[in-house]
Amino acid sequence: METKANQITQPARSGYADVNGLRLYYEVHGQGKPLVLLHGSYMTIPLNWAHFLPQLAQSRQVIVAEMQGHGRTRDIDRTISYEAMADDVAGLLRFLNIEQADVLGYSMGGGVAFQVAVRHPARVRRLVVLSGAYAHDGWWPDVEASFATFTAEMFEGSSIRQQYLEWGNEAAHFPEFVQKVKAIDVQPYNWSDAVKAIEAPLFLALGDADGVRYEHALDLFRAKGGGKMGDLHGLPPSRLAILPGTTHIGMMQRADWLVPMITDFLDSDLNPTPPTF
Repeated sequence: METKANQITQPARSGYADVNGLRLYYEVHGQGKPLVLLHGSYMTIPLNWAHFLPQLAQSRQVIVAEMQGHGRTRDIDRTISYEAMADDVAGLLRFLNIEQADVLGYSMGGGVAFQVAVRHPARVRRLVVLSGAYAHDGWWPDVEASFATFTAEMFEGSSIRQQYLEWGNEAAHFPEFVQKVKAIDVQPYNWSDAVKAIEAPLFLALGDADGVRYEHALDLFRAKGGGKMGDLHGLPPSRLAILPGTTHIGMMQRADWLVPMITDFLDSDLNPTPPTF
């Protein structure tokens, strides 16, 4: 996770959007159809998206934001929750006068992406979730149990803590930041019914050594029309990928694999004709 901020090209536009009592930092890169990127827990735009942004911005208008308390978005007196962050994303789209966008989220950002599609369905054209869960037990049991053990001391010497300080946050508030962020996954949640009812096509991807259970991803993919032989029944609008030799954090190092798959999904026909002999 030692990605350097200077690997990302300069945005065409950046600033702060006043949404829901929050001054939300955002950047806009490239031109084309809008695509929103939502980072993982404790992360920032450069730490999470340095490998993805240069590639995705070649053909799209990529909107990236830093969620409540992360990076250049200062914390406010509000619980950090998936629902509140999803409302912030919808507010950012309104601020930018974007009626509808594709939404891509990684890890915590995947949970936010699910909630954007649940709470603001008209805003989401297509949904991409990388290594994200829609219920607390979607994680392997030992992974779910580990969330409660996170402490500020675990981040000593990390790029996460370094960037937190570089962007003007006070060191004394870092332990509070860690506690607020981890709280969203310590409390049980289950959005299964609402997520399975999302109408937007979904591309769900995880690593074969990820923190998300295979069965959790497969259950959602089946609910979205998967689990059938495409040569007999046709291809579903939604897709699933399990990347070999890839961990949860390692997903962010797989841009060269994922970007072509993401782009193909976003540009695909919703009713593809399966290949024939």
